[in-house]
Amino acid sequence: MAAQSPGDSSTMTAAPASAGTSLVVCSLEPWGTVRRRIRILVDEFVGLDPSLRVLFVAPAVDIPHELKRGGLKELRGPRLEQVHPRIHVLRPRKWLPRFIGPFADRSLGRQVLHAVARLGLDRPVLWVNDASYAQFSLRTGWPTLYDITDDWLLAPLAPRQRDRLMTDEALLLTHSRAVVVCSPDLARTRGRDRKVELIPNGVDVELFRTPQPRPSSLPPAPVAVYVGTVHEWRIDVPLILELAEARPELQVALVGPNFLPAEVTAQLEQVPNIHLLGSQPYDRVPGFLQHADVVIIPHLVNPFTESLDPIKAYECLAAARPTVATPVAGFRHLGPPVVVADRSRFVEATAAALAGAGPEGLPGTPGEAEIPSWRQRAETMASVVAQVRLHGAQR
Repeated sequence: MAAQSPGDSSTMTAAPASAGTSLVVCSLEPWGTVRRRIRILVDEFVGLDPSLRVLFVAPAVDIPHELKRGGLKELRGPRLEQVHPRIHVLRPRKWLPRFIGPFADRSLGRQVLHAVARLGLDRPVLWVNDASYAQFSLRTGWPTLYDITDDWLLAPLAPRQRDRLMTDEALLLTHSRAVVVCSPDLARTRGRDRKVELIPNGVDVELFRTPQPRPSSLPPAPVAVYVGTVHEWRIDVPLILELAEARPELQVALVGPNFLPAEVTAQLEQVPNIHLLGSQPYDRVPGFLQHADVVIIPHLVNPFTESLDPIKAYECLAAARPTVATPVAGFRHLGPPVVVADRSRFVEATAAALAGAGPEGLPGTPGEAEIPSWRQRAETMASVVAQVRLHGAQR
C-alpha cells in the first residue's frame, strides 16, 4: 500500500466499516472551486442520501512531470483530504509513466484501496469516469458504472494513448453493470453493442437566475463573454480574433481554465480587446453571464464537439442573456435567447445581438424550453447507481 502523506492524518477522519452506502468516484475532473458535472452530481448525491459516503479520486499528481517543471507546490498538498463530512478527496501520486508497463496503474489502484480501507468503506460502487481505472475495476470486482462525458477517442491523441484508451474503454463497456453517457452522439456511438443510459447535463437554475453584482475583473461594456474551458480542441481561436478585429470597441472576455498552447495564449494576449480572465469559482459564474452584453459560444464544429453536451448551454438558458453560438451540439436546437450562426455569419450575428440587447445586470426572460436542474439529473443518476449496487449485492 502507498505510504500515508504527512498531511493525511490532519485532514481526514477514519470511519467505522459499514457506515452506510459508499461510492468511489474515479474522475477525470479535479475537485475544486470550478464545479463540473461529476463534482456537482456528487454534491447532489450526498444531499439525496444521508447515509452515503464518497471517496472522490481526482486526477493523479504526475511526480516526474511536476519535478521537471519545478511544481513542488503540487506535491505539498494533502494526499487524502476531507472536503465534506461524508466526502473525501484522494489525489494519488503517479511515480512512473504508463508506457513502461502496468506499474503506474497498479500503484494508483493500491493508493485507492489504501484510502478505502482507511475510511472503512464497505464494498463500494465504483463510478469510473477515468477509463485508465478499467483494470482496477476488474481486479476489485466492485460493481462498476462507467460514465462517459467526452469522446476522447475523437481527440488528437498520440497513437499509443489512443490504443490504450480503446483497450480500457472496451473493458469497461464489456464488464460495467451500467454505462451512462451525457450526449445523444455518445448514446449513438456507445449504444451500438450494449444498453446505455442517456443522462444529459443540467444547471442550478436558482443560482443563475439570482442577480449578482458585476464582477470586478469584467472589462467595461460593451462586452462579449465566453464561459467555459479555453481549449484548442473546442474553441475557434481564429474566429475570436476575427470578432475582436471586426469590433474593436467590443471587449471579448474568455472566462475559464486556459489550456491553450503558450504561443496561442500569447497571440490572444497581444490583442487589446481580448481578455483571458481564467478560472472562476462556480458561484460567481452567473455574474459574468448576467453582465454580458452578449454571450458568445465560438466553438469549433467537429466530431469531438459533436460528442459533448455543453453545460454552458443550460447556463445560458437560465441567465437568458442574448447568446450567439456556432451550430454546435447542445445549442443547435435551442430557441431564444440563443441565436445559432454559421462561422461565416458569427461576427454579423454578434453585432445584431448587441444592437438588440437590453440593460445588463439582470437575468433576461427565459425561453419556453424547460430548463433541467442538476437535482433532477442527480436523481436519475442515483437510480442507476442503486441498480448497479443491487446487482452487485446479488452476485
